[in-house]
Amino acid sequence: MLFLLPPSETKAIGGGGLTVQQVALTFGGLNAARDRVYLALAKVSAKPKVGPKVLKLSPKQVGDLQVNLAAQTAPTMRAMERYTGTLYDAIHGGISGADGALSDAAWQRAKESVLIQSSLFGLIPATDLIPNYRLSSSVALPGAPLKTVWPQAHEPIFRRLNQGLILDLRSKAYVALAPIPADVPSVWVEVVSRESDGQLRALNHFNKRAKGLFIRAILRAETAPETLVDLAVIAKKAGLELLESPNPGELILVTDQIKKAG
Repeated sequence: MLFLLPPSETKAIGGGGLTVQQVALTFGGLNAARDRVYLALAKVSAKPKVGPKVLKLSPKQVGDLQVNLAAQTAPTMRAMERYTGTLYDAIHGGISGADGALSDAAWQRAKESVLIQSSLFGLIPATDLIPNYRLSSSVALPGAPLKTVWPQAHEPIFRRLNQGLILDLRSKAYVALAPIPADVPSVWVEVVSRESDGQLRALNHFNKRAKGLFIRAILRAETAPETLVDLAVIAKKAGLELLESPNPGELILVTDQIKKAG
C-alpha cells in the first residue's frame, strides 16, 4: 500500500553536503522530464523582470529566483523534512515536535510507502534528497508546461509501482498534473468535518492537518497497514474516521480537528 502526498509551498532551508546532481533520485524514468522542467525554471528565474510574474512571487519572495538558480548545487535533505507547513508539521508531531519525533522505524516505513509529487522533480519517495526550490503547480512555465510534461512522464511510472493500492491524498491541482491511470488500483481521499447536526462538510486548512495526522499515525503504527480495515483502525486511534464514499474510487477521512484546534 502506498500513500501519495502533495508537496508544500513552504520549505526548510539548508541541508547536507550532497547536491541533487550527486544523488540519484528514484524513478529515473522521470529524469528527462525533470531536466526539461528545471531548465525552463532556471531560464525564467534568470530574468528578474519576468521571473516574479511567471512564478507568482510577491516582492518579499523575489529571492526565490536565486534559490531556483542554485538548486542544482544547493544542499539537500529528505523530501519529507524539506517540505514544511500544516500537513508536514502534523506528520512530524507539530512545529515543536512535542508529540515525539518520528523514529527510525517510522522513517523506514515512509521510505517504503510514502510518495510525494513535486512540481519540479515529479514523483519521489519521502526520503529522496532534494534542494530548496520555488515552483507551484499553478505556474505556466514557458517551454515546459507542467500539465503537458508531467502526465505523460508519470503514466509508465505509476504502472510499474506494483505495491498494491495507492491512497491519493494530493490536492486536485496535483492530481491534474499527474493523474493515476484508471487501471492502477487507487482511491482519492477527501477530508471532511462532522458538524454538530451530523452532516459532513469539506475542509480547507484543516484538510492538510488531518492528512498529516493520518500519515503520522500510519508511520507510527505497530505494523504497516495492508487493508482498508487496517487503515480505519489506525485512523480511529488518531481521532479520525475513514469511511467509504458513495463516489466510486474515493474514501472519506473525517476529522474533528477544528474543535480541537479552535
